[in-house]
Amino acid sequence: MESTPPSSKRMKTRVVRSGGKLESWFAGESDLIEKFLHEIIRKVINTPKLVSFSWMKRKNLIEMRNLLKEQKLKRFLEMSGNIYIQIWLNFSIQTFNNGDNLCSHVKGVDIDITHEVWTAITGLRYTGLRINKSNLGVVEEFNKMQFYKSFLKNPLSKVRNFSVGGLKLDEKLIAFIISWMVTPRGSNHSTLSEEDLVLIFCIMNKVKLNWIHI
Repeated sequence: MESTPPSSKRMKTRVVRSGGKLESWFAGESDLIEKFLHEIIRKVINTPKLVSFSWMKRKNLIEMRNLLKEQKLKRFLEMSGNIYIQIWLNFSIQTFNNGDNLCSHVKGVDIDITHEVWTAITGLRYTGLRINKSNLGVVEEFNKMQFYKSFLKNPLSKVRNFSVGGLKLDEKLIAFIISWMVTPRGSNHSTLSEEDLVLIFCIMNKVKLNWIHI
């Protein structure tokens, strides 16, 4: 008799064990349960990072420390504590925008993360310049190549790609904070997009940004 592949057995066991809980999480909505099991739960979650402002002070990174504090990012970047991955996955699968608020539908209940919630938990404020991929041109003084070359260890070197590898220390750390923490992504953390460079430009030039919007 032909045996069932081990991978199929594991998948079946997981579905059976999770069934009751998932029914509760998604209020019995079968399409959301299917999406969770076959798409969302398979995603790799980046290990959360944090920045120690006291470490930056000890390392004499005073200018960078002050620039990040100027943007009201200190509490957000130093946040630590328990992380509930399953709850976040459940919340994110049903996320939608309701005006300016981030919302989700959990156990049949609509949950709004208002500006006040963001401020109370993270210290971020809904003020400042709103930047996204579609409006990068609002920062008129920004010149992508000129700005990038100004922070290279060797400004005369030929630019083949916008990598963090050749940047000076302060700019390199801010670049990694952008790609790992503020606008996190799954890969290519060492390659800077135009959006990354605009955000770094604004931080370095003390242009107040609306980080809740970003």
